[in-house]
Amino acid sequence: MPHLLPETEVEIQLAGHPGWVREGQAIRRSFCFRSFVEAFAFMTACALEAEKLNHHPDWSNVWARVDVRLSTHDAGGLTELDFRLAERMDAVAATMGIAA
Repeated sequence: MPHLLPETEVEIQLAGHPGWVREGQAIRRSFCFRSFVEAFAFMTACALEAEKLNHHPDWSNVWARVDVRLSTHDAGGLTELDFRLAERMDAVAATMGIAA
């Protein structure tokens, strides 16, 4: 099981992930696209990345917006997995022309 990150490491990680904000024991971000199809394509690509990490987001989609919340439920807060998935999601968004 992944281990909780110390608070100092969470702050360091957050500083390296523009667009992500702390929300209690999680991090969150909204991604805005030009259409529902683009938002769904993003979710599909991110689902494959999440499956590779065996770490799955809490997320929702309304038309062209995808809201993401990451936390490692088994550990009770933020772990390295959350920031690895955030990085992969940012990379997918960047390939679609969405910047942080």
